[in-house]
Amino acid sequence: MRIAVVLNASAGSLLGRHEAEEEVARHLAAAGLDAILVPDHPEGLCARLDDAIAHGADAVVVGGGDGTIAAAAARMMHTQTALGILPLGTMNMLAKDLGIPLALEAAAEALAHGEIRAIDVAEVNGHAYLCNSVIGSPSWLGRHRERHRGKASLRTRLAFALAGLRAFWRHRPLRLQVELDGGRAVRLWTRALSVANNRFAEGFGLVMARPRLDGGELAVYVARRYGLWWWVRLFAGMFLGTWRGSRLVHERAARSVVIRSPRRGLRVMSDGEARILSPPLTYRMHPRALRVIVPKA
Repeated sequence: MRIAVVLNASAGSLLGRHEAEEEVARHLAAAGLDAILVPDHPEGLCARLDDAIAHGADAVVVGGGDGTIAAAAARMMHTQTALGILPLGTMNMLAKDLGIPLALEAAAEALAHGEIRAIDVAEVNGHAYLCNSVIGSPSWLGRHRERHRGKASLRTRLAFALAGLRAFWRHRPLRLQVELDGGRAVRLWTRALSVANNRFAEGFGLVMARPRLDGGELAVYVARRYGLWWWVRLFAGMFLGTWRGSRLVHERAARSVVIRSPRRGLRVMSDGEARILSPPLTYRMHPRALRVIVPKA
């Protein structure tokens, strides 16, 4: 199979690895893949993705985190070009949900012998994402993450931790109006709201995992009594498979979500990438719009 490969040098697993391209090329060749590595472009990552698609290869393989993969999905959705994933980010949530191995050698083998599966693509105000979109206190961590990307010192880690604590206790609640599928607007007063691309699972050890990526629905989660202890209880409940019964979040499903706010701009973090968007925030679902290479069942 002939593939075009784009590596994001700013991805979590590639920072400081100057021979990453050679290592990736070696593993892809060992798996029997004819790979073309797309070089850097003066206009950045998105231009490189456009160059990769223009090569006309059987698939475009992206090495990076969830934000990088979402940027590729925005260009490849509703096309016949398949997307291959090398999970080289920090969280790699999509790769875990798809069953893609996190080790580079195993991921290359999965690409060579995998099959194509169609998954959903969500968007907010025209920006595509594949995992989760968050507004409120957690989204502010994205600003600090971007500011210190590539600086893995003890000082930057401490600054990130302090930013997280400030977000937990000092971020003011948001006054929002939420409409699901064009229905009646519901007023909310919350510090954290999440719109996931399909529902999160409930089961032992399934933390932020989604059993389906082609269910065609958005899942809205609204925090109740948000704070540090709330986070501890939420992750413990997710690990134990009891979080839905603990009344920590309100959960609703819809195909479209509109969020209004009196603020001029809301900080939104989608798949780990933060940006300021003007309300109303309009979330839509594109069912089975992206073809992805996954390991054979």
